[in-house]
Amino acid sequence: MSLRFLRQLYSLETLDTRFIVPATAPPKEALEEAELDPAKPEPVQNGQNGNYQSRGTIDGVQPSRWKTPEFYAYCLVIGVAVALMLKAVYDVSKASHPNYPKFARLLDDGWIPGRKVDNVDAQYSSFRQNIPYLFIVVLIHPLLRKLYDGLWRADTYTSVPQHRGPGTQLTMGLNTSSAAEARMDQRISFDVGFAVLFICALHGFSAPKIFLILYINYSIAKKVSRQYMPAVTWIFNVGILFLNEIYRGYSYASILYPFVPSIPVGDQTYSTSNVGAYLDKWGGLNSRWEVLFNFTVLRLISFNLDYYWSLNDQRGGAIEKKQLDPSNLSERDRVSIPAKPSDFSFRNYFAYALYSPLYLAGPIVTFNDYMSQCRYKLHSISLNRTALYALRFIVVLLTMEVMIHYLYMVAIFHVKPDWNAYTPLQLSMLGFFNLKHIWLKLLIPWRFFRLWSLLDGIDPPENMVRCMSDNYSVMQFWRGWHRSFNKWSLRYLYIPLGGSAIPGFYGKVRQIISSLLVFSFIAIWHDIQLRLLMWGWLVTLFVLPEIIAGLVFPKSQYRSRPNLYRMICGVGAVANILMLMLANLVGFALGVDGLKDLVHGIMGSYSGLVFFWSACFCLFVGAQVMFEVREEEKRHGIKMKC
Repeated sequence: MSLRFLRQLYSLETLDTRFIVPATAPPKEALEEAELDPAKPEPVQNGQNGNYQSRGTIDGVQPSRWKTPEFYAYCLVIGVAVALMLKAVYDVSKASHPNYPKFARLLDDGWIPGRKVDNVDAQYSSFRQNIPYLFIVVLIHPLLRKLYDGLWRADTYTSVPQHRGPGTQLTMGLNTSSAAEARMDQRISFDVGFAVLFICALHGFSAPKIFLILYINYSIAKKVSRQYMPAVTWIFNVGILFLNEIYRGYSYASILYPFVPSIPVGDQTYSTSNVGAYLDKWGGLNSRWEVLFNFTVLRLISFNLDYYWSLNDQRGGAIEKKQLDPSNLSERDRVSIPAKPSDFSFRNYFAYALYSPLYLAGPIVTFNDYMSQCRYKLHSISLNRTALYALRFIVVLLTMEVMIHYLYMVAIFHVKPDWNAYTPLQLSMLGFFNLKHIWLKLLIPWRFFRLWSLLDGIDPPENMVRCMSDNYSVMQFWRGWHRSFNKWSLRYLYIPLGGSAIPGFYGKVRQIISSLLVFSFIAIWHDIQLRLLMWGWLVTLFVLPEIIAGLVFPKSQYRSRPNLYRMICGVGAVANILMLMLANLVGFALGVDGLKDLVHGIMGSYSGLVFFWSACFCLFVGAQVMFEVREEEKRHGIKMKC
């Protein structure tokens, strides 16, 4: 495998073209620019206007430090540290370890010869065992669409003769528009039909509950007074999150109990007849529909608020007024320019809310963007990119498989063994690789469903921007973790709350309050548990040191001393990484009590303190490498916010 192929496989363009195309730039021209000979100057975003300039005129880009003695030393430290990290967890996963018998019963037989597999995590286990069936669906779905398109052709209007002479441009515009409308109508018709079959197969007799919720939300958008509609939308959808949790999907047995008389059978009496119990029994392939419905809630809010803003939008026909090419809109235009008034129909809403490739786990696409992509296939979708993206998915899936076959940290944490049997290094690495498992178990489904969507002709945002170990900023971490949800939160929560609109000290306070509200909603959205609320509040709290440090150590004062500024940022990065690990261990792995035990085991001895400061030094080294990775991206014309 050539080095050039590996660079292409792991390029940002393969992951998501949004990383190399500015949000304000038409993607066709930007992608053509990016595909030029690599020896030529690469495109660089100039400020916020989406223009391009040569690579050599970027301000503030530092010369490469990769081939310096400092970074050779860093590479040596990282090489040794990573080997020790892996060995620490591998050693405690061996059958010879004293605690092995306590969690051995939780391990299953693996497909790697001689190895057990840690399949304890219920969320990933459910996805893992259904991977073969999901692959079948992913293959069948595009084929059915091809068959449907072949029977009812969507490109009829493209065959309309185009005459030269006066009015030719207008004729071509009409033909293109007609073809786009035909394509949209064709896709929506298929999406609606497939969604009904998919939801019924997935949730069985619970499907009518989902359809009813969709209808109520649509009625709120269409029938509630305009001034109250956003508030009612939020109250209804947040209320649905709570009600779904409290009533566990509203079983038919409990619903029918007050209305169906008891039936005596022998010496016993059966209430609710057997109708409700029978309906509950046929819950489809996944009877717990309420667990998966959280992603649909985001789409319901998106439709209602996009519709609300379309009613308030004064631009009316922004595409025509700006003379934009509707087949080549920038990402920002696809999201912000309202869909046509006729697009906000129940049929389109139903197809969007239950779009099969993204129904189970996202990523999230706004309603405006979905309608735009239904009309015009994005230039970012190509056979080569999709094939490379599929290969990256397979690599990530195999990485997870190898990890859970050799490192049993999830099973170890599940049984809560005697922590005194572990060294501080082993304890910390168990926590670290537990976070790695969380990262991978989210990354794999998100990439799988995005791959399905790409095969179907819809390009949603990539959810995971960077590897979990390539993050040093709390704010940048949350921009890159579940990125589509972050973009959704910005559009529908953070910006409407005024989080980024007011400059100065009051603006910072408003920003913190808005962040607190956003992360509180995100915590409730994930699951209605106290530890997740604490996670959301901890994340907001941990943003404060980074904001304060930015005010105390402004970059502008260190322009003449970039190395000193880099070292100061390195110290701050160590603190940020530790805080991110603490917050995520509380929210998604151990809870507060479990974290206390873990921290006590690491910090409760002299050897533990020595290890802690050694780990901080390794994190500092890692942060310096992360800084250089960002600088290398800038040298190639890419400046990301995460």
